This record gives sequence, structure tokens and C-alpha cells, in this order.
Amino acid sequence: MILVNTDYITGKELEMLGIVKGSTIQSKNIGRDITQGFKHIVGGELKAYNEMMNEARALATKRMVEEAENLGADAVINIRYASSAIMQGAAEVITYGTAVKFK
Repeated sequence: MILVNTDYITGKELEMLGIVKGSTIQSKNIGRDITQGFKHIVGGELKAYNEMMNEARALATKRMVEEAENLGADAVINIRYASSAIMQGAAEVITYGTAVKFK
């Protein structure tokens, strides 16, 4: 599956199949929340949250690809990511794009 954030793939004629998306809501355990809270006081990178968001993006992407595969897509173009806080320590990540088939 080819994944791009452009609205074309060089050298390919595309047939649009439709919008596909994947999402997840992730949180860290209470222990990690407490340690990251201390880090917030002294400053610096919140590595546990960074890992959480990377895992969330990967899972959302996987779910989008599965949806595209179910449509018989060869690629997903114009991919975008968005995130929002659901509650303290939890975030939703959604990815979406246009599933296409090569002509």
C-alpha cells in the first residue's frame, strides 16, 4: 500500500474510491502520568507521551490502511493526521485520506 500526503502519485493515473480513516484513543497508566507530571514542573521532553502519540499514529494509520484494503485500494493519497485531548493524559489521533486504485 502506497501512502502519500500529496494528491497525486507521479506516473500513475488514479481512480478515486473514497475517503478512508483510522482512529484511536490512547492513554498512559497512572504511574506514567505522575512521572510525566513531575517532568512538566522541571521542563523537557515528555518521552512517555511522545511514545504514546507515536503508537497512536501507527495504530490509526494501520486502521486506515485496513479500510483502504477492504475497498481494493492500491494507495491512499492526501493523508492527514489530527489529534485532540480527550481528557488529561489521553488523546485521540485520527488519520484520513483518499483511497485510490491505479488505472
